[in-house]
Order: sequence, then C-alpha cells, then structure tokens
Amino acid sequence: LPTLALLTLAACGGDAAAPPAKPAAEAKPADAKPADAKPAEAKPAEAKPAIDLSKIPGPDWTPKAGKDASHLILPEEKHLADLRQLTFGGDNAEAYWSPDGHHLIFQHREGNGDCDQEYIYDLDTGERKLVSSGKGRTTCGYYDWPEGKRLIYATTEADSPECPPDPDMSQGYVWAIYKSFDMVWQPVEGGAPEPFLAAPGYDAEATACFLDGRIVFTSTRGGDLDLWVVNPDGTGLKQLTNTPGYDGGAFFTNDCEHIVWRASRPQGEALEDYKRLLSQYLVRPTSLEIYVMKSDGTDVRQLTNNGKANFGPYPTPGDEGVIFASNMGGSVREFDLWTVPMEGGEPERVTYAPSFDGFPMFSPDGRWLVFSSNRGGDGRETNLFIARWVP
Repeated sequence: LPTLALLTLAACGGDAAAPPAKPAAEAKPADAKPADAKPAEAKPAEAKPAIDLSKIPGPDWTPKAGKDASHLILPEEKHLADLRQLTFGGDNAEAYWSPDGHHLIFQHREGNGDCDQEYIYDLDTGERKLVSSGKGRTTCGYYDWPEGKRLIYATTEADSPECPPDPDMSQGYVWAIYKSFDMVWQPVEGGAPEPFLAAPGYDAEATACFLDGRIVFTSTRGGDLDLWVVNPDGTGLKQLTNTPGYDGGAFFTNDCEHIVWRASRPQGEALEDYKRLLSQYLVRPTSLEIYVMKSDGTDVRQLTNNGKANFGPYPTPGDEGVIFASNMGGSVREFDLWTVPMEGGEPERVTYAPSFDGFPMFSPDGRWLVFSSNRGGDGRETNLFIARWVP
C-alpha cells in the first residue's frame, strides 16, 4: 500500500501496548447489558431540528478551492464530474463535511516521522487552518451536528506530547490501536480541547447523527473493539455491538435510523490471532466486511462478503446504498470506491485510478463527494479530491 494507506487505513487505529484492561466499574454505563443481551439504544437527550437547508450551498454553488483535475477522471468513472484537487503534498485523509457545506475537517501529516494533526479546509478560499495543538497523534475529526460549532476527534496528547511510534510490522501487516487515544471536543474557532468520556484503552472513530448530534464511536472499554453510542453531552452511553472482532468506522445514515460500519468476524485460529494481537493493541485489517444495523443495534445485516479489506462506508444520498473503499477489484494493494445497495446486492465499482481511493463522504446536499486518492502523483502522497456526484 502507499504510505498514506498504511497509515490512514489505520488512522482510526492505534498503538501496540499492554493488553486491554478490563473496564473499570465507572467506565461502564450503569445499565450495561451482559455480552449475550441485545444492545439498547442511546436516546437523544433532547430532540433537535433537522439540518437547516438554508445554510447549505445552493444548487449553483461549486467549490473554488484547489485546482481543476478533470483530466484525472478515467472514462469508466461515470459517477464523477468536475473533479478538483484540494491538497498538494504530504498525506491527507479522512475529510468530513461541516453542516454548512463550505468546510472540511481532515487529518494531515507532512511525512515520515510526523504525526497526523487535524485541519479545517475552506472550500471557497482554499485556506487551511490547523485546529489541533500539534502535540501527539490525532485522528477521526468530525463536526458536531447540526450546529457545526465544535469538533470532536481523538488524540494521544493527554498521554504524551510526543508522536507515538508506528506499529511494528514484524507480525505482518497490522494496525496499531493506540490505547492512549481519547476523544476531545474543541471549538471550531479554537481553544483548549475538552476530554470527552475518557476511559482506559482506545476511544476514537467518532461521528455524529445529522439530526440530534448523537455520537457513535469505537472503544475497548468493554474488552473488545466495539461500537458505542452516546449523546453529545455524555449521557445515555450504550454498547451497540458485542460479537468478537473489530467494529469500527461507523456512520449514521442521513435519517439517523441506521448505522453503517466495517467489521471483522474472525473464527477459529483467526479469532485466536485477533485476541493475541488485541492484547498488544494491534489488529490485522486484511478481512473487513461492510455491515448495516438499526441505530439501536438491532437488525444487523452484512452487505459485503468477499473476504477482502472493505472499509470507509458512508451512506449514499437518500440512504439507498453505501459507498465504501475496497481492494476486491484485484491486487490487495489496489483500493477503489464501490457502492452497494442498502438492502444488499452486487457492488458497483466507482473509481478505477491505480493505487488508492478511499474515505468517501457526500456533502450535506448529496451533490459533492470528497475522497482521498493517490491519483495524479507518484503514489507516495495521498491528497484530497472533490467531485460532483453523477447518480
């Protein structure tokens, strides 16, 4: 994989360290269910209005930032138009939209030895602003919804200002699940980050429901890499998944009725390998499938079944399907974007550029797609691109 794919496929990943500690009593919700019980839903503390469409760019709006890259659209890429390259140099990934549709939050690193930090990108001017402190490693930045006044991301800063080491690949290709990752809230306009749900072990990969701001995230606080949901004020913490394996990269559908995510479901020797690596805060991500469930954790359905590395799922406009990245198209090092119907079915390939395309997210109005790609370069850098989506 190219440099960024090695690092940002694990961007919502972590660090080799001591085994996951059993959760302290205070780290679990008072009404936590036993492992074989059905998970319950975290109900929003207070119903909030839907997205204010008046704040979203009109149908004639086009991003002015970056440079035209339409020449990089391949003939087979019929769903992409008006492609623009937004970043130039370093490694750039996990770009997620603001509620007003004019900004992105993304993570960037200059090169080897540096750590990912969180930046805001203005799609009208091209201005890029560092919003994290520059200390430690950060990952998985997301806006609060529907207000867009705060950012949530995971950082190792509280443990150490130094950049934690990359994972040791002596056991094969693994991601580090940094036990020092904790989630924080930070104002968009700047200010000190405020810890959110700090607990022993890994907490990261937070994203928000568009309508009421509920947060879904991945945590080891229950002893495994599971999905949890919580209200933005920290109330109503609930565990959603409890099957052995890595559950991560979750997003609510646009109506917040469902959650899409990636998961591994190892069995036999693979399960023992998973447990052994997790005890070292590592995970092997070579077999991940795309799943969907109701937002209360029920009605779980598997959408892919190809044994490949499928990740980065995001609901398509109208919630009729899921767009995701996968290496199912051939070489294990060739990642492209695909879509699959929400009810399951044959995936459709979206991108064909050599090397890596990943981390897709549609704009709030569904007209634009932002993603990370190695296209247009020598494969050693990954940049952000935005394209008009052609249904």
